[in-house]
Amino acid sequence: EMYKKISLCLLLIAIFTSSLFAKDKMPDVINFGFIPTESSSALEKGFSPFMKDMEKYLGIPVKGFFASDYAGIIEGMRFKKVDLAWFGNKSAIEAIDRANGEVFAQTIKSNGSRGYYSHLIVHKDSQITLDDVLKCDQRYIFSNGDPNSTSGFVIPGYYVFAKNGIDPEKCFKKVTSSNHEGNLVAVATKRVDIATNNNESIERLEQTQPELAKNIKVIWTSPLIPADPIVWRKDLPLELKEKIAYFFIQYGRYGDIEKIKREREVLENMGDSWGPFLASSNAQLIEVRKIEAFKNKLKAQAKGDKKGVEESEKIISKLNELSKIYGNGGF
Repeated sequence: EMYKKISLCLLLIAIFTSSLFAKDKMPDVINFGFIPTESSSALEKGFSPFMKDMEKYLGIPVKGFFASDYAGIIEGMRFKKVDLAWFGNKSAIEAIDRANGEVFAQTIKSNGSRGYYSHLIVHKDSQITLDDVLKCDQRYIFSNGDPNSTSGFVIPGYYVFAKNGIDPEKCFKKVTSSNHEGNLVAVATKRVDIATNNNESIERLEQTQPELAKNIKVIWTSPLIPADPIVWRKDLPLELKEKIAYFFIQYGRYGDIEKIKREREVLENMGDSWGPFLASSNAQLIEVRKIEAFKNKLKAQAKGDKKGVEESEKIISKLNELSKIYGNGGF
């Protein structure tokens, strides 16, 4: 009887230790999320060849995950319906803080640029200037971006509005919101007077709908914003993460000339004319986190909320320390 108990204990120990060293089970499918900068069909068309190449390399089906807003992609990752995703900096922060996400790669432009610009746009015939916007006299219809969009919401929200003590909700006759493509069309067709956007989406419209793009005029340009991150779920199997990271970094960079040429063409049609990916980390988001913290501090000051101001200042101080360590996320 005693030997039976010892044997059972040894067997249980063996099972437990073998499970500790067992490889995590690979998923049956990889779901790749895409922030809705334009229509799902346009995104699917642009990203489909890349997903097929990824599927071939990993030996696991790769499917696109589309949602009507940025929050849908963040929630998809939170509930493990999304395994990796293309985010903007602001939505990546949300994915890290709320959905167990982690930055592992950064997009760059095919011309090598590691950043992009946020804009305020008007119709080319419009006389509206930035000074007119800042008058805040409720004369115009304004279309903001998705609340989780870096260039469509966070950057103009900070540099144009918060720093000037302005609340866009009280500034305009009417405030609506849309994705980048929707805002470009709304301004070009005079449905709204002013909208947020970015240089990449404008360049894309110049390629896809040149006649419409001619109607766009830029009245404000932001400082450079770090190019978009690619985020995966932290809890993916290590072996899978290694394979995904290798696939991204080598794509359009290694192999014979024909392979590289074909992959560069695929990248050119993704996002807004991308080049080969760079390795990255959560440190790339430090500067955008600072902007968010400054915005919160300004809001707290306006309300006379001393505690809120102190908390924001603590966060800014920590982020400044991290900037010294990481050199602004290596950006």
